[in-house]
Amino acid sequence: MDNRIFYKKAAKYWSSIPSTIDGVLGGFGFITDIDIKGSKQFLNELFTCETPPAQNRALDCGAGIGRVSKNLLFPYFNKVDLVEQDEKFITTAKQLIGDDCKLGTLYQIGLQLFKPPLKYDLIWCQWVLGHLNDSDLISFLERCKEALNENGMIVIKENTTTTNDIEYDDVDSSMTRPYNLMLKIFDEANLKLIKTDVQTGFPDDIYPVHMFALKAKPD
Repeated sequence: MDNRIFYKKAAKYWSSIPSTIDGVLGGFGFITDIDIKGSKQFLNELFTCETPPAQNRALDCGAGIGRVSKNLLFPYFNKVDLVEQDEKFITTAKQLIGDDCKLGTLYQIGLQLFKPPLKYDLIWCQWVLGHLNDSDLISFLERCKEALNENGMIVIKENTTTTNDIEYDDVDSSMTRPYNLMLKIFDEANLKLIKTDVQTGFPDDIYPVHMFALKAKPD
């Protein structure tokens, strides 16, 4: 598919989705507490590793209505920036988060075009990277890698296929990648896998969800 059509279809799809937890989670809003609990456990383990990231500034990529920022990142970090291309989602995120002093800058832009202007201790990407083609995903991860502070990490939480094939969703214009392809993309972006885990407690009829913690490979 032509890249312009691929990204335009995704933007059009999300523009039609209500700015609610059930909307951003594709009708699976009931899993949000389980999801956040699994992410907290993963983060806690990262903060107890030998060279943990600092907890000053985080970036939430594909932030939607701020669900992850508010419930996961705010308790850990002094300031959290959000990247989200859909205007109504950003508006809702501002409303849900309110006047919390931890809220940083909200960037309204697609990740394929986004260049982090600051340095971060943690860059969190969840259920959004399937909207980038492989080359744009590698480029995005390379830009994120350059935006990490010392000991900074990128955490990716994504669906993975149970086969070795990519599965395309023509409705929301996204792809679900196999686990091994994710590892190959990380390697091509010069990122080292520090830790990986599988989210538990989700319904059996949805994709397996893997969490990946990544650091820049040594020069």
